[in-house]
Amino acid sequence: MMMMGNPPEFRRRMSRTYSESTDSTAPFSECRSDRTGDLDGLLVCSDDDFSDEMVRGFILDLESPSVESQLRAVMVLRFLAKSSTENRLRIARAGAVAPLVALLSHPDPQLQEHGVTAILNLSLCDENKAPIAAAGAVCHLVSALRAGTPAARENAACAIFRLAQLDDLPAILGRSGAIPPLVALLETGSLRGKKDAATALYVLLVTKDNVAPAVEAGVMHTLLDLMADPNSGMVDKAAFVLLCVLATPEGRAAAVDEGGVPVLVDMLETGRGKQKKVAMLSLRQICEESDDYRRLVVREGAIPPLIALSQSSRGCEQKAEALVELLRQPTATGVSRTRGALETTVA
Repeated sequence: MMMMGNPPEFRRRMSRTYSESTDSTAPFSECRSDRTGDLDGLLVCSDDDFSDEMVRGFILDLESPSVESQLRAVMVLRFLAKSSTENRLRIARAGAVAPLVALLSHPDPQLQEHGVTAILNLSLCDENKAPIAAAGAVCHLVSALRAGTPAARENAACAIFRLAQLDDLPAILGRSGAIPPLVALLETGSLRGKKDAATALYVLLVTKDNVAPAVEAGVMHTLLDLMADPNSGMVDKAAFVLLCVLATPEGRAAAVDEGGVPVLVDMLETGRGKQKKVAMLSLRQICEESDDYRRLVVREGAIPPLIALSQSSRGCEQKAEALVELLRQPTATGVSRTRGALETTVA
């Protein structure tokens, strides 16, 4: 079974990897801040045009009874927080976090969307994550993830990913109901939304208590659909999220029940180098569960591509050979696959 180590250490390591990587082929890319240009004609000014006093004025406007004033203020703060770490810090220190968090549940969809994105931009600075969480952002981000505009849902997923890098937040996010709407975004969102959801799930599902809600929400079916479609643009990301799900017995059972073994064997045969390795690791996790699962993997034809992988891929030889040896061990029973179900037969 692939061991990910201590979950907090893993999240910190992945955070550094995301931040330092410039390889667009990496399984996950950093959840970005604003993906739009200037939000309004008045936002073409440079940072130097906004003094600390002006920033405090915009923060006061966030609590104005005028929706127009609130909208203008949140757009400016969102824009400033997008541009630099220094701005993110000075906006947070000036007291913006609490009123911005309050906007996350505002009934006006535009205000909510800009509020979510401003919080995301502030969360790009590590020093701001704990104050954002302490201000009660989690439940509001989950609400935006469930019912916000498409952009609000995507940016809420990104903000959840950022906050999940705090040691105690993955468990809190799981208990707050973040997993089902992330699974829904993974299934129905735009390509950008699917990527954002996968990135958040990848971090949250390292906490094993979060796997069961993901399985109950149908994550396995969605992941396998994305992995089986080379045109989805999500094969690598879905495969890496699947590895997290397979770390639990219910995840492995769901993978078998949903017909995941044929998908993984096909990836082992036809995938690119990294995909073959992930497929091998996934099959290894499934095979350690039971004799029945091992026999199913054999019947789906995993041994020949595993042998080929052991002979062609540096770094995979020993693991591939070990899995072949495991699959060749005698078992007491066999299985056959009929429409995704397991049927026990006499060996």
